[in-house]
Amino acid sequence: MHSRENLSGPCGERPEMPRLSSMLRPREMMAVALAIGVVGGAIVSAAEPVTFEKHVRPILKTHCFLCHGESGVAKGKLDLRLRRWLVRGGESGAAIVAGQPDESYLVDRIALGEMPPGEKRLAAEEIEVIRKWIAAGAVTARPEPETIEGGNYLSEEDRSFWSFQPVRRPAVPAIRNSHQLRTPIDAFLLKRLEERGLSMSDPATRAVLIRRVTFDLVGLPPTPEQVRQFVEDQEPGAWQRLVQRLMASPRYGERWGRHWLDAAGYADSEGYSDEDRIRPSAFRFRDYVIRSFNEDRPFDKFVVQQLAGDELVPPPGQTLSPEQIEALAATGFLRMAPDGTGSGGVVAVVARNEVVADTIRIVSTSLLGLTVGCARCHDHRYDPISQADYYRIRAIFEPALDPKNWRTPDGRKLSLYTDSDRAEKKRIEAEAVKVDQEKKKKTEFYITRTLEEELLLVPEGVRKPLRTAYRLASGKRSDEQKTLLKKYPSVANISAGSLYLYDRRRDVRAGKLDAERKQKEKRFLAETRKANPGVKVTAANLAKLNPRAAAELEADRKTAIRLRSEKAAADLKTFAARAEEIRARIPSEGFLRALTEVPGKVPATFVFYRGDHQQPQQKVEPGELSVVNLHAPVKLPVNDKAVPTTGRRLAYARHLVSGRHPLVARVIVNRIWMHHFGRGLVSSPGDFGVLGERPTHPGLLDWLADEFVRSGWQIKRLHRLILDSWAFRQSSSRTLELDRIDPDNLLLGRMSIRRLESEALRDAILAISGSMNPGMYGEPVSVMEDAVGQIVLGKENLDGERKPTKTIDLEGEQFRRSLYVQVRRTRPLGVLETFDVPVMTPNCSKRSSSNVAPQSLMLMNSDFVIEYSQRLARRVETEAGPDRRSQVLRAWQLAYGVDPDPAVVSDLLAFVERQSEAFGKVVAKNDGATPPQRAMASLCQALLSANRFLYVD
Repeated sequence: MHSRENLSGPCGERPEMPRLSSMLRPREMMAVALAIGVVGGAIVSAAEPVTFEKHVRPILKTHCFLCHGESGVAKGKLDLRLRRWLVRGGESGAAIVAGQPDESYLVDRIALGEMPPGEKRLAAEEIEVIRKWIAAGAVTARPEPETIEGGNYLSEEDRSFWSFQPVRRPAVPAIRNSHQLRTPIDAFLLKRLEERGLSMSDPATRAVLIRRVTFDLVGLPPTPEQVRQFVEDQEPGAWQRLVQRLMASPRYGERWGRHWLDAAGYADSEGYSDEDRIRPSAFRFRDYVIRSFNEDRPFDKFVVQQLAGDELVPPPGQTLSPEQIEALAATGFLRMAPDGTGSGGVVAVVARNEVVADTIRIVSTSLLGLTVGCARCHDHRYDPISQADYYRIRAIFEPALDPKNWRTPDGRKLSLYTDSDRAEKKRIEAEAVKVDQEKKKKTEFYITRTLEEELLLVPEGVRKPLRTAYRLASGKRSDEQKTLLKKYPSVANISAGSLYLYDRRRDVRAGKLDAERKQKEKRFLAETRKANPGVKVTAANLAKLNPRAAAELEADRKTAIRLRSEKAAADLKTFAARAEEIRARIPSEGFLRALTEVPGKVPATFVFYRGDHQQPQQKVEPGELSVVNLHAPVKLPVNDKAVPTTGRRLAYARHLVSGRHPLVARVIVNRIWMHHFGRGLVSSPGDFGVLGERPTHPGLLDWLADEFVRSGWQIKRLHRLILDSWAFRQSSSRTLELDRIDPDNLLLGRMSIRRLESEALRDAILAISGSMNPGMYGEPVSVMEDAVGQIVLGKENLDGERKPTKTIDLEGEQFRRSLYVQVRRTRPLGVLETFDVPVMTPNCSKRSSSNVAPQSLMLMNSDFVIEYSQRLARRVETEAGPDRRSQVLRAWQLAYGVDPDPAVVSDLLAFVERQSEAFGKVVAKNDGATPPQRAMASLCQALLSANRFLYVD
């Protein structure tokens, strides 16, 4: 089995020229690192001695340890984990001869490509490092341990890796350029800039700043009126008031909640297989996240609730309290992993273990910033995470995700019904049952009537035994009775479900009666004329002249009417409709998708040999990663008797946010920084390990992490600290000097220009066109495949052949923010997918931001952009009136928040004039729009497609 860990690349990448690191597999990345002199994050200079611990062991760990050291029984009795064991060798003798690489068996085997087995080979640079080490005497940096306890050896290099060190608050640096110093953040940034002879850029204009911070905090564009108000507000504290207003908006929670939902792997479908079943009630976790950000819930509490909300409240009973609902909704975080266990056609035990593995991936990348999942099958090839560590982490979650006592998604639902809901349901159901009983009586009446009518059509001698046979239960009928019923199927087949067929038979019989009555009437008229010569006999006076004949004809007429009118099926449908109408008043029952433990069941956790669940080996108890335990030791309970659950997740969650953990605070402040600046201080937010990027400003990262914890884990306070800085408010203007010294803007000498994310782009179009539905929370807006295979908003309404039928009105739901659009893992909304909405497999630590042709094509041709361009044009006409210049000004203001330059206005007017003339020469569409109106829609589409709209500077 192989790990599906997504190391550190961005999510949802589209075809584009990738970075070097995204083109290379981990082995190749290590080879490149060795070739350019970077190993394990340390620079290898020509004069630096090559040591086993720092340079050689990482190579052997990557390629050789699985067979020669980690598997319990070393192949060929050769263990390569310590230098002296290489000298000792195995069945083939010594693996190395110090000072003599050409005489060393290890070099011989790897140089010939005989080891490692399979297609993987060591890179030439890696082999050269090993040769140099042996030639220099095969030295170690320090004395080696006598043994490797528990099979897990942490070298000094492992222990001293930057991200595993305790967070220590550094002193704020002293700087020369103090006029750019607004917060301690600026001091850390300026320190590095000054070392390169640089400084930060001049402040951005107020119009630029309000657009930047409004998209940053609420994910929407500012209105022209808001821009004007801020630009004209010269009172002290205008910026702080703007920031406070935006953070107080409910749209803030939607914007920043979306960021966390990426890390949590939020989806409204189960994934795992192509079936990708809908995941009902997942939205309650989404809503919990939005509320948490709007309430500025301390992040430590936020983490504890998500990891162990069920352990904070009493076990769920018949009715949940508001406190229970909140805490249990939070555990949806641990239910976000793809889950195919409720689908058919899957190997159940494999699917269950994948859910556990993906849950660990989500937790570790989002909170720890580590690819712990890479240690599922063997020790992590790069980070100091053993396979035993992985299963100790698994043991924390296994009581709630126990493959041997598994609960499918439907089996984990918790009802949100209240006592009053149940009482109301009981009352309404009793009312409906009365109608059901009436229907039952009426059904029996119709069955009896039909039976007697059908018996009249069979020989008189069999009517009584046939009636008796029909009325007997099928299991009590004799063979003779069964034979009799088989002979007369028109009687045997009478049932509530077949009454509609007998209604049709009654129609046929009524038709026959009508035809027979007409023949009778002719015969009776003829007989009566013969009996009354000289008298004019007609149907009108037949009753007077031949009462018996007239009575017989009238009886036949009434019988035909009765046969046609007394339709059993139609009558019974009215009862069913009445009962359905009554039951429609029953309060709808909502559910929570929560994680809970089964009381009293404490599963054992075993290390799986090479990740194979069918090969369990040593038993492990819940615990922290060994390398973290060195600085932040914790003893997790196996079964805490003080709580109804095992207490494992609660203890672990509290440990993570204790302030002593080296990773969590760093990871969170790095994520916050990333969403403000477009790149984290560590640009691999889900990987703080060896293959991840190193922090550009390690002192600033630690200062922010410490400040975050000291301030009570308050996200909004961290926002203010960052947004008040000169760094955030500086211009994005480039200079030749900055581009030469810092082309990637790692030193933050300017603000980086960023393209709007997919959701922010769609939401901005909704907002400025005046179409946005401001409704919050609740069921997601469903998506469907249209006639040409695109994924659009809509509800599928398919016939028996799965062909689309009548369109279902979304009743304004299609205008909601993108956050509320259904997240289908295999069917992302087309407009969002084009602009890099991430695919949750299982989560997303860092989004990609591509610049590809399909994006331009979508902006030019998609029905979505065309429709909302027309909506914007109609809004412009309403607000600006009929004057063309006023319309152009208003369109520009709505799109960009500011007034256009006079020269631009002239260009825009000329464009609209040309478009209007062009539209006047072609056959108009059947949309009621005039050529000038269509021209204005074209202008609006051009404004929405421009970089000025797509990017924030």
